Amino acid sequence: MTSAAQLRKVRSGDLPALLALNNQHAAALSWLEPASFASLIEKACFAQTSGDAEALLIALDQDAAYDNPNFAWLSARFERFVYIDRVVVAEHAQGRGLAGALYEMLKREARATGQIRLACEVNLAPPNPGSVAFHRRLGFEQIGQADLPNGKRVGYFTCAL
Repeated sequence: MTSAAQLRKVRSGDLPALLALNNQHAAALSWLEPASFASLIEKACFAQTSGDAEALLIALDQDAAYDNPNFAWLSARFERFVYIDRVVVAEHAQGRGLAGALYEMLKREARATGQIRLACEVNLAPPNPGSVAFHRRLGFEQIGQADLPNGKRVGYFTCAL
């Protein structure tokens, strides 16, 4: 398990390593170019990492100017939410509780700003059963699904705060 003390805000010096981590997992997340990644971090209400780019969680609230079909799907249904755009843990750091610790920190921060729900999407095709199970363990429930222009089918999940 990890401690919250190991978690910290993303800094500009982290961007190259975190972009590499993101792009190593592009099939589950999405490939990003450096400028797009930096812009996403800037828009985020929550961008935390651990250690030396071992993990990353990026979330945006309902007010973000984010042109993304998943964010748009959630915006059409909820007035207030925190959208988890991506979470990733380096292979060598998996099993240490980093993703769970990042989610717990996000929940605390979201509650402190008056948010009432977290939301995310998980790939259903291609399937990502590990992510579905992880989110269900954390109290997320599937509320819908959609076929995206990139050929993926996603499920939308929310968790009440």
